[in-house]
Amino acid sequence: MTILNDGERATSEVELGAAASLFRSLADPGRLVILQHLQQGEHRVRELTEHLGLAQSTVSAHLACLKGCGLVTSRAEGRASVFSLSVPAELVGVFQAAERLLEATGYAVDLCPVYGSTGTRK
Repeated sequence: MTILNDGERATSEVELGAAASLFRSLADPGRLVILQHLQQGEHRVRELTEHLGLAQSTVSAHLACLKGCGLVTSRAEGRASVFSLSVPAELVGVFQAAERLLEATGYAVDLCPVYGSTGTRK
């Protein structure tokens, strides 16, 4: 997949759609904080709810989304599921690139009337 058009070929709608889906999967603060915690290692849902102060159902729904997107994986341990990042190096790279982009733009995206902190679409 090529998100950036290298001039040799047009980026297909399928590729752009997949990229948009990836960014939507990362667009929720709850999912981002779960991914941050999973960077530190494996966690159970119970541990994440305790660390984050979110409801168990909320954490489970976010984990299901992230798992469906291929960003996290789980394994059974007794009666619990243990979650981890499925592609840790790539996710860290995305987060580092996002931090650089936010710094380079002076966090201007937060002022966006549509997607910013006071925008119409959160």
